[in-house]
Amino acid sequence: MRERLSLWAVFCLIVAFLPSHTESVAVMSVDLGSEWMKIAIVKPGVPMEIALNKESRRKTPVAVCLKENERLFGDGALGVAVKNPKVVYRFLQSILGKTADNPQVVQYQKHFPEHQLQRDEKRGTVFFKFSEELQYTPEELLGMILNYSRGLAQDFAEQPIKDAVITVPAYFNQAERRAVLQAAHIAGLKVLQLINDNTAVALNYGVFRRKDINSTAQNIMFYDMGSGSTTATIVMYQTVKTKESSTHPQLQIRGVGFDRTLGGFEIELRLRDHLAKLFNEQKKSKKDVRENLRAMAKLLKEAQRLKTVLSANAEHTAQIEGLMDDIDFKAKVTRSEFEALCEDLFDRVPGPVKEALAAAEMSMDEIDQVILVGGSTRVPKVQDVLLKAVGKEELSKNINADEAAAMGAVYQAAALSKAFKVKPFLVRDAAVFPIQVEFSRETEEEDGVKTMKHNKRILFQRMAPYPQRKVITFNRYTDDFVFYMNYGDLSFLSEQDLKVFGSQNLKTVKLSGVGSSFEKHSDAESKGIKAHFNMDESGVLILDRVESVFETIVEEKEESTLTKLGNTISSLFGGGNSDPTANMTEPVTDEEEVAPETGKDQEQSEKQEESAQEKPETEEGKEGEPQAEEQKDNKEDKAETQGETDAEKVEKPEEKSDGEKAEEKEADKKPKPLKKSKISEDITAELEVNDVLDPSTEDMEVSKKKLQDLTDRDLEKQEREKTLNSLEAFIFETQDKLYQDEYLAVVTEEEKEQITGKLSETSNWMDEEGYAAGTKELKEKLSELKKLCKAMFFRVEERKKWPDRLAALDSMLNHSSIFLKSARLIPESDQIFTEVELKTLERVVNETMTWKNETVAEQDKLSPTEKPVLLSKDIEAKLSLLDREVNYLLNKAKFAKPKPKDKAKDKNSTSTENSKANSTEDAEKVIPPESNDAEKVKPAEEPPTAEKEDEKEPILELNPAENTDTESTESSKSENHKGDEL
Repeated sequence: MRERLSLWAVFCLIVAFLPSHTESVAVMSVDLGSEWMKIAIVKPGVPMEIALNKESRRKTPVAVCLKENERLFGDGALGVAVKNPKVVYRFLQSILGKTADNPQVVQYQKHFPEHQLQRDEKRGTVFFKFSEELQYTPEELLGMILNYSRGLAQDFAEQPIKDAVITVPAYFNQAERRAVLQAAHIAGLKVLQLINDNTAVALNYGVFRRKDINSTAQNIMFYDMGSGSTTATIVMYQTVKTKESSTHPQLQIRGVGFDRTLGGFEIELRLRDHLAKLFNEQKKSKKDVRENLRAMAKLLKEAQRLKTVLSANAEHTAQIEGLMDDIDFKAKVTRSEFEALCEDLFDRVPGPVKEALAAAEMSMDEIDQVILVGGSTRVPKVQDVLLKAVGKEELSKNINADEAAAMGAVYQAAALSKAFKVKPFLVRDAAVFPIQVEFSRETEEEDGVKTMKHNKRILFQRMAPYPQRKVITFNRYTDDFVFYMNYGDLSFLSEQDLKVFGSQNLKTVKLSGVGSSFEKHSDAESKGIKAHFNMDESGVLILDRVESVFETIVEEKEESTLTKLGNTISSLFGGGNSDPTANMTEPVTDEEEVAPETGKDQEQSEKQEESAQEKPETEEGKEGEPQAEEQKDNKEDKAETQGETDAEKVEKPEEKSDGEKAEEKEADKKPKPLKKSKISEDITAELEVNDVLDPSTEDMEVSKKKLQDLTDRDLEKQEREKTLNSLEAFIFETQDKLYQDEYLAVVTEEEKEQITGKLSETSNWMDEEGYAAGTKELKEKLSELKKLCKAMFFRVEERKKWPDRLAALDSMLNHSSIFLKSARLIPESDQIFTEVELKTLERVVNETMTWKNETVAEQDKLSPTEKPVLLSKDIEAKLSLLDREVNYLLNKAKFAKPKPKDKAKDKNSTSTENSKANSTEDAEKVIPPESNDAEKVKPAEEPPTAEKEDEKEPILELNPAENTDTESTESSKSENHKGDEL
């Protein structure tokens, strides 16, 4: 009994610590393309699944429509774009994080002349002027779309979601990445990571083919042509050993090439302009169709359809009813005409491939296969030109071109979330653009002339892996100074790309407190000013902190032989370093220090930069990934070695010789050993942004409130429409019910007239003023009608339930009576039920029979218009009581053992049998659930080439400890979602 109570206490404790059902454990990903977005979710029991939108489609247009009283998203917004393009905003990705004079902003204005793009004088960026009172930045509009994507994911997952991984193009610079993070912050999303879309595709590909990855490197090129841009990425797959000596598959980005404006949208614009030219040539109207924004929006929609059809057909007829001035348009376009229109675009197809090979310093012979990604790679001419450029026999299409990025990103989201456990797949992403630190200082030449010397230190070279931390030490400053964080050599970009790229200067860092730190520690030796940099998982560069480091020499306290022996034993048993401040003064192990400048001229500096670049790069925060060894000062190494020697000396004091004792006595006469101690002082760093100013905290709060007000307005509108529809439906349905026999039978004439009159009154009110009424008034009208009709509906529902409920009660009474008779016929010698148990069942059967007969008889005396006394809930209660009593006896009979006939048997054997019976009883009470392959957690979609072993062992599992529980009960199986949230 005591054991059962303790188990019950443990169970209650576990339940107490279970999270509530409202707590979210699901995560999502958004593959944010320039034209389309794909959303994927992971939740307990549903790993890696694409979330459907309200139209049950797997992809959603990145578009938002801002009407005067409502917002529309996705397909709803596109529907309005044809009629009123001024209020629909699309292709926002191309103007994120860019100043007003950027070529892509200028190009956007040409593509969408219906929008009023204004310059933000404070930040230098642009905003959309919707009206005199309303204006929206690209980040705010993107925030609306991200918030909508979150809503779709939550509806699909049926639970709240806040954590997300969002894809961005690999060529996004620092300003563009920060803009996406700002949009997500406005939308209320917690971004676990911004993942490059090509990296997400590569991860998705590798996850489903992990059995094909081994220690031999495989190089695969992913060629992704989407709607707005094209990217070629070279990825190396192989298994690597981690510091835990385990082996995991890894992908490493080796090279990236891109074309920012080569994509399906540019092709569609060419076709649109061609169709406009054909319409003008038909001369059915004196007006130029290109000056009619609505007509051009219709032509763009037809061009999108035409591009898709011509990918599979040699020719097609474009046709639009009422294109302009009620004039229909019809024209035939051939594939050869289409290819001639886009000839210069197709010539740019090999460009990203060459750039990627150059960045990776590889040749096409080293690439095992080229895989197509993105919707625009379905254009036959693109495939023909690409195949010729790569020189392969064929282009691989063994990946879902539309959904691979979303599925890879959601796998990463599950890996970053604490709620799920996934099989490790190491990811080493690469920074496309190099970043360096620049500073100037005064130097004195040999002839005594002082000059200013400009220095550069490379932080992250091109294609450097991240996340990663770096440290730069400034050795020759004793007072406050300034340094700059800028992009490095961008000569690999074309002149046009450089213009689009924007400012090559990132931030100016002004340090204060350097001089005071030197005054404070004037008796200590300076080890320089150390600046700690971090390129995080999202590829965003952050200056973590700046500190002034000093080193002093202090006398080392003399330790007794006993203390030394204790420390030695402690270290042998995992005691570690006895210095409590060691972790505070030593740099973190995953930081790589860029070599400081020690030479007198620039050549020596450059040599050191090159040597620093050759050092192994490290990654931060990736558990299980290779880490570079911690760099230590040579003098510290010597000190540690000396400490080890001392420890060795005190290990075996009994083995010392007379000569050693003499040496020890001589050593005691020598001065006490000295120890070096590090001191660090934080330096204040003031950062000034040089590329694109971030919005201030106040501006962000204003944006969040602006979007929240729009969301509240939308929710209020939806609630009002829902209430209005419910009121209309209730009026029509109830009026119809009053003509049905089952309702006429339960209402009096007076009650019927009252209900009919109220329904007519409300219907007239609806026609006159109801459609302009507020939500509160509509709810009051609906509540009033429901209250009036409640009694009628109750009587009808009860009469509907009686036949089935009474039949079930009769059946239960019959079976209970038969069971009771059978139990009483059991001989006394074999009787397993006590008299009390049998009498209890008999009493319940008799009471139930009496209640049923009396209540049914009383109900028969009542009129159908009166309140019934025979209630379905009472019948169910009687059924439940009978069922409980019978099941109790049945379970007792199930586990009972026959009484031994030979009473002279050994008591020990009897007790043994009883114990076996108890163990059997326990075993039968707790039956392990049968394994059901259909209930195992598996990926939502898996390519046909996946290994059978992968099917047996899912790549994404639920994290909590229920996976190791091999004897879970049926009840725990039904509550599986609780365990998932542990």
